[in-house]
Amino acid sequence: MKYFSLNNQSPIVNFKEATLLGQAPDKGLYFPETIPQHPANFFSSIRSFSKEELAYRVVEPFVGDAIPADELYRIVSETVDFPFPLKSIQPSIASLELYHGPTFAFKDVGARFMSRCLSYFSKYQQNKITILVATSGDTGGAVANGFLGVEGIDVIILYPSGKVSPVQELQLTTCGENITALEIDGSFDDCQAMVKAAFADKDINTKMQLSSANSINISRWLSQQIYYFLAYQQWEEPTAPVIAVPSGNFGNLCAGIMAYKTGLPVKHFIAACNVNDAVPDYLQTGIFKSKPTTPTISNAMDVGNPSNFIRILALMNHDYHAFSSLVTGYVISDETTLQTIQGVYNQFGYLLDPHGAVAYAGLKQYQQHHTVANGYILETADPVKFPDAVKAAIGIAPAIPFAAEALFHKEKRSIPMLNEYAPFKDYLLGR
Repeated sequence: MKYFSLNNQSPIVNFKEATLLGQAPDKGLYFPETIPQHPANFFSSIRSFSKEELAYRVVEPFVGDAIPADELYRIVSETVDFPFPLKSIQPSIASLELYHGPTFAFKDVGARFMSRCLSYFSKYQQNKITILVATSGDTGGAVANGFLGVEGIDVIILYPSGKVSPVQELQLTTCGENITALEIDGSFDDCQAMVKAAFADKDINTKMQLSSANSINISRWLSQQIYYFLAYQQWEEPTAPVIAVPSGNFGNLCAGIMAYKTGLPVKHFIAACNVNDAVPDYLQTGIFKSKPTTPTISNAMDVGNPSNFIRILALMNHDYHAFSSLVTGYVISDETTLQTIQGVYNQFGYLLDPHGAVAYAGLKQYQQHHTVANGYILETADPVKFPDAVKAAIGIAPAIPFAAEALFHKEKRSIPMLNEYAPFKDYLLGR
């Protein structure tokens, strides 16, 4: 498989080169030259596959010969080494729980796959690889856990000060070793802009070998297809599902659309957003405008200029009508999010986190106009990561899992930094 830059000003590369670079030299995102197609019998026999075999079959066409088959099978086996249950909430809505990994969030899948790919590639690199990543919440912890102690790789995580939950912050600031957290006085979009500027900076790239662990990196983005296939393996309805995806930087929905393009049966997608509504606005008007970020209780989705939107446009061949026929966008307020957490908990005994609640509210709105539209939401994080929101909704904070208790006995270590590129550049060059 070969990859080209969506800015069309950089050389074509293979999976290894695209993963190591993260972003193309022309500042574009990498995109596969062709979209592989799964044969029809793949889906008719999908229940016969083990979790590991299914994951391997999903990613292998995108990796090609960049990683030997036995190594890739080991990598995907370690990537999916935790449960992905599809649980019924009510007769027409199920929840794909993606938070049973080590950092209680869906991003464990992409981070584990990417870290293991880079660990394999780093054996053949002369220089140390430095991972730069901006996080609005869960990415930072997943990347920190995935890369902790990996020889030949340093990780620098930028996160917006005061805009991540306590558990999220502890997960990305208490690792030590090869993980460094920079606490930026700004928004996620500010953090992301600083990372992108560093990738385009010749001074930095002369001294350091940079790569990204955000969903702009193809190994993070494409591996997220896996759990859509794992969900379909468990789907028992006769018709294809409507899938509601909590959406911020849009890597998750973009992976779902890629899975659909390879043949995965999907009836419709819901782009469920909080008040950061640039993409729902586009779906209404056909005009995309980035917007300043507005903080919400579903903070991992607080993105005003989603990076992966350009990939979705590429997947849809820049056809607005095809895009708006496949995807419906909904904007869910904090008030509705809290009401949804409370209502689902009281009526069905199921506890949503604020991001899953946004997806649930979006799917319910869709079902009001499409009565035969059974589907599932992506429950992307354990409610324990958002105790204030959960307590505001149901009156009690979620129980802390045993695996998370140790975090509260660790010391936070972060480097405060202004929302300015110059001190960030100085920091990188001074390492």
